[in-house]
Amino acid sequence: MLKPTDLKVWLHKKELTQLDKLLLVLATFDAPCQIGDLKARAREGGLRIPPTWNPSAVLGRSGGLAIRTPDGWELTDQGRGRLRSLGLTHLSPAAANVAHDLRAELGNIKDPDASAFVEEAIKCFEYQLYRAAVVFSWVAAVQVLQQHIHAHHLAAFNAEASRVDPKWRPAKTTDDFGRMKESEFLDRLVALSIIAKNVKAELVDCLDRRNGCGHPNSMKLGPNTVAHHLEILLLNIFKAFQ
Repeated sequence: MLKPTDLKVWLHKKELTQLDKLLLVLATFDAPCQIGDLKARAREGGLRIPPTWNPSAVLGRSGGLAIRTPDGWELTDQGRGRLRSLGLTHLSPAAANVAHDLRAELGNIKDPDASAFVEEAIKCFEYQLYRAAVVFSWVAAVQVLQQHIHAHHLAAFNAEASRVDPKWRPAKTTDDFGRMKESEFLDRLVALSIIAKNVKAELVDCLDRRNGCGHPNSMKLGPNTVAHHLEILLLNIFKAFQ
């Protein structure tokens, strides 16, 4: 679950408990390990376990996060779940940092529905459900943009939309924005200088990716592509319009 070479990055996070650190060390083993092996692996990651820790006692009180078998200590599914809640996944450190930063931004997203979509996107990303992560994150980003326009630029938006399309019925609620294609919605934001052209170009790529993920097809996605998608939305939507 965790490469030994990445262990040192995790062991030096200040918010981790003794148990968390021991579980992280266990996560680097593919088979049950003895306490001596666990201590040696921890030292390789820059953590010297003091005698006062008593790793066997700490793991024994873990409530089933780790269990002792005849062959040694091993991580349980419950323990793996605990590490995922800390942000540990099969992702590369760079991709994991994107998920961490996005989760840190959750508290700043005022709309509860958008926040819920972002949280689902993060979980999907960490569980390698990449298509779902793309779709949920895009839905959240559009909702954040719509909320911002409704709160700060509604009159200007309606005027620009009517100029381009005389048949446009002025939006009164955020739901009314759904009558416009999302690509056209982005065009209106550029015309109003709410987003720049280069930002729109990146968002159109995200929209195209979302459309590809939302329909049955043979397109393949990996963690780096999805991390890029999430990072674009994080920097240009979630942080920019809250």
